[in-house]
Amino acid sequence: MIPFTIKNGNQTLSVDKPIVMGILNITPDSFYDGAKHQIDYLSHTERMLLEGATIIDIGAMSSRPGAEIIDPTTEWSRLFPVIKALKQSFPTAIFSVDTIHAEVAKQSLENGIEMINDISAGEIDEKMLEVMAHYKAPYIAMHMKGIPMNMQFKNQYTNLIQELLMYFENKIEHLHQMGIDNIIIDPGFGFAKNIAQNFELLQYLDAFQKFQSPIMVGLSRKSMIWKSLHSNAEDALNGTTVLNTIAILKGAQILRVHDVKEAMEVIQLCARLPKQ
Repeated sequence: MIPFTIKNGNQTLSVDKPIVMGILNITPDSFYDGAKHQIDYLSHTERMLLEGATIIDIGAMSSRPGAEIIDPTTEWSRLFPVIKALKQSFPTAIFSVDTIHAEVAKQSLENGIEMINDISAGEIDEKMLEVMAHYKAPYIAMHMKGIPMNMQFKNQYTNLIQELLMYFENKIEHLHQMGIDNIIIDPGFGFAKNIAQNFELLQYLDAFQKFQSPIMVGLSRKSMIWKSLHSNAEDALNGTTVLNTIAILKGAQILRVHDVKEAMEVIQLCARLPKQ
């Protein structure tokens, strides 16, 4: 495992084993639970923490295929009251904000958020990396081509795995040059990748361990599962558990999920396997 640290107030959390990041969507149009937790976000957060989530990832803009990018002012107006209430209610919890906007990242970090999850890895807002270099907070950099509105049309690759490995090699080098060292990588399941490409990526996920950066995966209830099973997102929990298990066995260190209890069981059971 590749250890990393998260500053939480005056405390530093050292992470040296797989953990769960619980998803808290406060968007009206998320692909799975849009608007579901806008009202009960405190009770939902409490439940995820009790079930074992190490990090809660707050999202105020949907990144589902076809979604429009909202402006940072609108995004922050959704986030601020939620962040304020969460930090007051759960002062020792670790929170991440899922944003592509540098100003939103800055305001989030100024208001006690511990880390930033950027699906564009600084490609959409060029000032994002300056913010992350200044605050030195953990930065999740994901692979995506295009933007959510058009990414499903940008899944052409000559060699998917080699192109993603090259992408992260260049991205990590650039982040280091910017002074960003606390990096987590996310290969971006479902982002500019079709179903077959997502399964190919999962098969070769262990190749990304070469970068010595923790690997985060977001497979939870995605269409690669329910379309393969001719089902729907509501019935995709069992399939999510199967794929999360594969991901852990191939080196994933953070499972970003809607269902924390089941993801924790994956980690606990995989940990029982004898070390090779």
